[in-house]
Amino acid sequence: MSKLVPPHGGGDLNPRMIPATEREATLARARNLKQVPMTSRETSDVIMLGMGAYTPLDGFMGEADWCGSCVDMKLASGVFWPIPITVSAEQDLADSIAAGEEVALVDGATSEVLGIMTVDEKYGIDKDLENQNVYGTTDEAHPGVQKVLAQGPVNLGGPVRVLSEGRFPETYEGLYFRPDETRAMFEAKGWSTVAAFQTRNPMHCSHEFLAKTAVEVCDGLLIHQVLGALKSGDIPAETRVKAIGALVDHYFEPETVIQAGYPIEMRYAGPREALLHAVFRQNFGCSHLVVGRDHAGVGDYYGAFDAQDIFDDLPDGSLILQPLKIDITFFCHQCNGMATASVCYEQADGSTLSEKERLVISAEVATGKTPAKSCPHGPETKLNISGTRLREMFGNHEPIPAEFSRPEVVAILQDYYESLK
Repeated sequence: MSKLVPPHGGGDLNPRMIPATEREATLARARNLKQVPMTSRETSDVIMLGMGAYTPLDGFMGEADWCGSCVDMKLASGVFWPIPITVSAEQDLADSIAAGEEVALVDGATSEVLGIMTVDEKYGIDKDLENQNVYGTTDEAHPGVQKVLAQGPVNLGGPVRVLSEGRFPETYEGLYFRPDETRAMFEAKGWSTVAAFQTRNPMHCSHEFLAKTAVEVCDGLLIHQVLGALKSGDIPAETRVKAIGALVDHYFEPETVIQAGYPIEMRYAGPREALLHAVFRQNFGCSHLVVGRDHAGVGDYYGAFDAQDIFDDLPDGSLILQPLKIDITFFCHQCNGMATASVCYEQADGSTLSEKERLVISAEVATGKTPAKSCPHGPETKLNISGTRLREMFGNHEPIPAEFSRPEVVAILQDYYESLK
């Protein structure tokens, strides 16, 4: 019997992928169905359904599940779910689809048929209600709000069967793993507790410290990267993978890390998206999720620790996965190493702790075994590290301090920025 956390909802994984032996015939049939073009977000959601990452969902939500996930973060069945998973259509297309009719789900960018859906429901939505509850705002400048406002006026609900995962398996061979595959990898390593580290950026020294703290808590670490659509200006996945690989190879203990990717498109929903990340990381077999500063946030829409605090307000039984809440991380010249706003490493005798000793203390604070103690040193002693600042330094051709990012990572990123000239 597996020692890993069970899939979300208490049952087995529910991958919606059609068996390989049936795909050719099903695809031929799908080409004769009415076609529903999908946005990049909807396309990524179909693939997540196909691989079983959205277990226990069996398709796009009907009205009751849409409303429940928006308002109460619950499906009609009572299962916890923090963000609606929906597909929309223009009014004339929706009007032409009969209840119970099968339609083909088509990638709007490539015209590839990705799946078949049986349309059980058609319903209009209150977009302001969805935006205010999920994103905490109706501001049209928010990228997630923009996506909702751009949807067609009618949502289609019903079960989905998936024909293709698009370009992901081939493009990201050796990185693209489905939940059943990551679970098998964890079990092969003898891991029972696994922390997921979410990232859409190359990892700088603060990220490294967060990830290594998680390794002190769990048997292993899944560095789980976004492979779907990103914001303009983000580092492409191919470069990010290479940079993270160099970091893991040179600076992590062997056999403690698996690097993987998944096809979701970021919604930038801050606290609500942190909860969605927790739901599907549990499906991938993870027992913990690293939740740092402004997880899945954008701009100044969310407080620095809103994504951590939201876990405290969940009803018992919502999730099995536990958050690893780690405070703002920086390099402190007075502490002579990485520190956090919750952990001070200064020693009374003036000695310097090793990295391992620092990580053990950080893990004990993150799990509540040791009380927090803020680093007392002034701002002049601290180097604040962020991906935004790192991109600025590359853009301005500034030297990158060793305390900011590892030289192997810097070299890979410099090559990327040079290629843009």
